[in-house]
Parts: sequence; structure tokens; C-alpha cells
Amino acid sequence: MTAARQAFRPNWTARAVWLLFAAYVLYAAQVLDMSWARFVLGLEHGGRFLGRLFPPQFLRWELLLDGLVESLQIAVIASVLGILASLPLGLLSARNLMPAWVSTPARVFIAVCRSFHPILVAIVFVKAIGFGALAGILALVVASLGFVAKLFAEAIEEISMKQVEAVRATGAPFLGVVAMGVLPQVTARFIGFSTYQLDSNLRNSTMVGIVGGGGIGGTLFAAFQRFDYGFVCAILLSIIALIMVGELLAARLRAMFQ
Repeated sequence: MTAARQAFRPNWTARAVWLLFAAYVLYAAQVLDMSWARFVLGLEHGGRFLGRLFPPQFLRWELLLDGLVESLQIAVIASVLGILASLPLGLLSARNLMPAWVSTPARVFIAVCRSFHPILVAIVFVKAIGFGALAGILALVVASLGFVAKLFAEAIEEISMKQVEAVRATGAPFLGVVAMGVLPQVTARFIGFSTYQLDSNLRNSTMVGIVGGGGIGGTLFAAFQRFDYGFVCAILLSIIALIMVGELLAARLRAMFQ
């Protein structure tokens, strides 16, 4: 009489992988000096810091407003330039439209743009062209290329080629095929990618300023250096309000084109 088979056999390979992963997490936590005592001490210091932030001080509201306007300008300009450049780059990266000798270098360039955080790119541009908004704009353009072009290329690769072949059969040139066979299928998604990138650039524009890329980030960093925590709180609240307004506008734009 044969033994009854187990309904669910244990996957010892998966269990071994999870055990190795758990062991590595414990090892990494020990190497990085993570402990419960340090966490509790950090909570205590964090509580005192939050207490020093309030009440917020809006006495230098003109300086605050100038920084917010500059951050908004950086985000909008970088988004427009990055999105416009992402359109042809995404087309060149689509493997169902372009040969490998075209799409592969384009995809490598996109991967390079995505490899570094905008702050690191901003540091490079600050060293290259000096402090100011231009360095922040260029850093966010690179970030926009890495995100929008990649998603746009993937959206093109998911389109139905029947419509493309039908336009080609009429003898239309390549730009006609793109305009009539490709863009109608991906326009809604491209608008969604663009509005999300605008929202992302609004957040990143506050960070690149910390390293000299212009905007409200520089004002925030200077306030931290002066230990002016009331003004720091005012800046943080203003950044939150700016991001929330940008999120609402982005949501409205996406709804308009859906």
C-alpha cells in the first residue's frame, strides 16, 4: 500500500532562501550599528527637535515666497524640456519600431539617466556651471528623461501593430506612421506620465536647492544652518502646501485627458 501524498509539499529551497535573507538582514543591522537603544534615543531627540519647530514663523514671508516661486519655475521648465526630449527618445527606444542598433544605445542612455539620484546629478551640474537655478533645471531634465522616456518606450512596445501596419500600407512616411498609428494609442498614457513627472519635479526641486540648485531648498538649508527652526517649520509647511496643490492640479489634468 503506497503512502499518501502530501497535499502541499514543503519547498525547502524557498525556505532556505528566506532563512539566508533573514540572516543577512540581521548581519547588516549589526554592521550598521542598528539597535533598539539608538532608536529610542533618536525618538527622544526627534521629539525635542519637533518641539523647537513650533510655532512656525512667517515673518520673512517675502524670502519664503521667492524661494517657492523659483522652485515652481524650476519644476515647470525642467518638466517641459524633459518631456519634450522624452518623446523622440522614447520612440527611438521602442524595439517594435526601431532596429536594435538604434534602440539599444537609446535604452543605454535612458538607463544612465536613471542611474543617479537628482541630487547627485545636481551636484555635478553645480560643479560644472556654478550655483543657481540652471543647475537644478538640468538635473531635473536628466531625471525626467530617465523616467518619462522609459515608460513611454514601454507604452509604445505594448501598442497594437495592426493600426501601424495599416498606416504603413497607405505609403505614409515614418513621421506619418508615428502621428497616425502610434501616438493615438499612447497619448493618454503619455499625458499621465507627464503629469506625474511634473509632480515629481515639484518635490525634487526642493531637494536640488539644498546642494546649490536654486529654489526653496537653499533657503531651507540656510535656515537650518542658522538654527532658525521656526522659519524651517514655515518653509516645510509651505513645501507641503505646494506639493498638495501640484498633486491636485496633476489629478485634474489627468482627468481632463482620460
